[in-house]
Amino acid sequence: MIKLYYSPNSCAMSEHIVLEWIGKDYEAEQVQIGSEEFRKIAPKWAVPVMQDNKGEVMTQNSALMSYILQKHPESGLGSDGTIEGEYKLNSLMSFIESDLHPAFIPTFNPGGFTTQTDEVSLSAAKEAAFLRIDRQMTYLDEHLSTNTYMLWDKKSIVDASAFVVSRWANYIPKNVEQYPNISRFHKLMMEDTSVAKIVALHNPA
Repeated sequence: MIKLYYSPNSCAMSEHIVLEWIGKDYEAEQVQIGSEEFRKIAPKWAVPVMQDNKGEVMTQNSALMSYILQKHPESGLGSDGTIEGEYKLNSLMSFIESDLHPAFIPTFNPGGFTTQTDEVSLSAAKEAAFLRIDRQMTYLDEHLSTNTYMLWDKKSIVDASAFVVSRWANYIPKNVEQYPNISRFHKLMMEDTSVAKIVALHNPA
C-alpha cells in the first residue's frame, strides 16, 4: 500500500488527489518540513515523498505521478494510449514542473534569489516572479480555452498537478479569478468530491 508524506497545499496535494481518485487503500501523513523526524524519512527535506510495499523512499513529483499511474493503469488517468497522447501528457506535466511551479518559488522565498536582504531588493525579486508567473498562467489559461480538462476532455493526472500549482496564484496580487479559463477549470475541479475532500483536508477550518 502506498504511503504519502505531505505538507498542506504543497505540490504533494497532486498525489493526494490522484490517490483519492483511484479509490484504493493508501496512507497519508502530514509532516513538518525541516523537522528532524521528516529528515530521517526524506534526506532532501522536500515533499512529496512516497513509500510503497518495499519501503523505498520515493521522491520527485512527476516520477511519483507516473509511478501511481503505472501501478493503477485501470484508473484511466493517463493519456489515450497513442504516441501523440503520451507526448501531450508528458509535455503538459513538464510545463507544470519546469515552468509553472518554479515561477512561484521566489514569491515564497525571495531571499533565495538575491544576495541583498533589504526590503526593496526582496520586493523586487517578488515583482520579477509575478511577471514570470503571469506569463505561465496566461499560457495555461490559453490552453484551457479550448480544453475542458488539461488533456482535452479527459480527466488525468495532469489536472491534479495543474490545479494544485495554479492555486498558488491566490497568494499573489493577480489571483486565479483574473484568468477566466483557469477559474472555470478550478470550479470544475472543486465540483469533484475527491478534490473537495483533499482541499478541505489541506485547509482545515
